Amino acid sequence: MRADEMHPQARAIVDRQRRLGLPPISRYDRRLIRALERIGTWIGGRGSPAVGATTDGTISGPDDDIPVRVYQPDQPGPYPTLVYFHGGGFVFGSIATHDTVCRRLARETGAVVVSVAYRLAPEHPFPAAVEDAFAATRWAATNPDRLDSDGHLAVAGDSAGGTLAAVSALLARDRDGPAIDYQILLYPGIGIRDDQHSVAQNDGIALAAEDLEWFQECYYESELDSHNPYADPIHARDLAGVAPATVVTAGFDPLRDGGLAYAQRLESDGVAVTHRHEDDMIHGFLTADIDRAETIVCDVATDMHAAIGMR
Repeated sequence: MRADEMHPQARAIVDRQRRLGLPPISRYDRRLIRALERIGTWIGGRGSPAVGATTDGTISGPDDDIPVRVYQPDQPGPYPTLVYFHGGGFVFGSIATHDTVCRRLARETGAVVVSVAYRLAPEHPFPAAVEDAFAATRWAATNPDRLDSDGHLAVAGDSAGGTLAAVSALLARDRDGPAIDYQILLYPGIGIRDDQHSVAQNDGIALAAEDLEWFQECYYESELDSHNPYADPIHARDLAGVAPATVVTAGFDPLRDGGLAYAQRLESDGVAVTHRHEDDMIHGFLTADIDRAETIVCDVATDMHAAIGMR
């Protein structure tokens, strides 16, 4: 499940972090990390892939308005709709940190991408992020004219956002809609256990084991919450009937074994699954300066096209 050697570009990132002697992210003040994210995305936002247009706005949420950014492809519509949820352990991340990923998805899938700024923990613990994610999914489904949508709907996300995409697909099944045609789960934070081989094997590579524990402490108010299938869909009794999926995992990722287990659960419950495993990659490689990110976006776009009958 893990290559003998990490990809050179991934290795360069890990080596740089180690040379700087950076402690696990959980030891920092979360407000500082969020401020650094804002600075980093402002400095590094140039040269992102071009799309037809981007529009920032808000939609109605269960508690307050939810900020969204809509990416329109550079060809005429109508388009499939892809609702995207960013990663960050439910504590960090934003529309801005995942701007490049969403631009690539809009270019390669030909979909109008709706990137969602769901509420973050610990200020807003579970189920706030889930409520926002599902509200955004329903909004996208019920506003095809505003998005120039052709009626096809997919959900996607990375890390914690991959969990929200999977949960949105599960909720859509359980609540009789909206109809979701595809889900793209990019190294999702699903089914994580501290006794998993991938957690011990990859501790400190992009993520530390203590970070995973801290993220869960921020997100869950009780142990009971952590076993709720709408928090972690690995606990769902049955996954039959959820949308077909692509699940992407990475060899040098503590979340690897959880993502693999979820792909296997989907398949065993009769859901069509494409599992793409990047054995020399690290967690978070889609938002890093790594060429493989573009390749994977092209691959998942191909999967989505096949599922909904495009091209």
